[in-house]
Amino acid sequence: MQFSDLITTLGGLHQRLSQQAARQTDQLLTLRNYLFGFYIVEFEQHGTDRATYGEQLLKRLATELRSHAIKGVSDRSLRQYRQFYLAYPQIWQTASAKFNLPDFEQTRSIQTTGGKPGEQDIPQLNPALLLDRLTYSHFVELVKVDNPLLRRFYEVEALKNNWKVHELNRAITTLLAERTSLSTDKAAVIARIQQNQPATFEDLIRSPYLLEFLGLEEKPAYTENDLETAIIDHLQDFLLELGRGFCFEARQKRISFGNRHYRIDLVFYHRILKCHVLVDLKIGEFDHADAGQMIVYLNYYKANEMSAGDNPPVGLILCASKDNALVEYATSGMSHELFVSQYLAELPDKEQLKALIERESQGF
Repeated sequence: MQFSDLITTLGGLHQRLSQQAARQTDQLLTLRNYLFGFYIVEFEQHGTDRATYGEQLLKRLATELRSHAIKGVSDRSLRQYRQFYLAYPQIWQTASAKFNLPDFEQTRSIQTTGGKPGEQDIPQLNPALLLDRLTYSHFVELVKVDNPLLRRFYEVEALKNNWKVHELNRAITTLLAERTSLSTDKAAVIARIQQNQPATFEDLIRSPYLLEFLGLEEKPAYTENDLETAIIDHLQDFLLELGRGFCFEARQKRISFGNRHYRIDLVFYHRILKCHVLVDLKIGEFDHADAGQMIVYLNYYKANEMSAGDNPPVGLILCASKDNALVEYATSGMSHELFVSQYLAELPDKEQLKALIERESQGF
């Protein structure tokens, strides 16, 4: 070993161990906050002098803890810790085993399998995996999702995609779970995603797609080329909006029939579904001719571009608006191969987005 090798080895060792120490610190902070929440709930339900404090419990507790120089204990933070525990009672066993805590009868306060009817049917993630991969800031975002099934969706997506906190926040804020076509058996779809085996493209399709990151709302008018260029310029954000598994392959893919040439706006390959995804961009309203054009593209790819092991290609038409009845008739017989979704260049407020999703979901 030369001196330069020694420097490289020690530098790499320092970096790896420092990263591991930082992860352990984050996990311990998460567990501390969780256990704070547990003990607060236990006191609220079984404390011998709990009636003395009533609704002022968290404020009084915050004041006392700060006097002991404990950080992160404002009454707002304590309320979040309490919500954290109530949303994730299943973490208790992992936390109590790690710190060898007294054996509480946890069922007195909340069932570890979830207290709401039907929650036991929702696919569960290993609590140790959640603690290992997610920071407390991730849990703060997840606790905001009241519906346990949708919360599980975001947990799975956050783990599979290694989402940063701001990416998880955007997904929740823009109602990603509601925009994803989760069929009628939503728990089964989440289980398939969790196992890295989405059955069909229907499990992944979203409507609407939110493209506010392109900055097109600032333009008084834009063309399909502007839209395509903006997507390429923000490809990482666009891939995040599409979902896990999409790999960019081509822009303006040329296909020819004799002396006639056509171009497919964007081509992706989905490494999990093992199929090409052909994307056609339309800045106006969907027209039946758009479906006919996409069918030509799909048939061409089936005949000329598929390799051994590939599944048939899928077409996705992204348009500014669409009539659902026209889409249904135009894509009849192609329901597993051709999809039409609306995109929004500007992020609407949550109520507008909910209304749009409700309209899109009719007939699911």
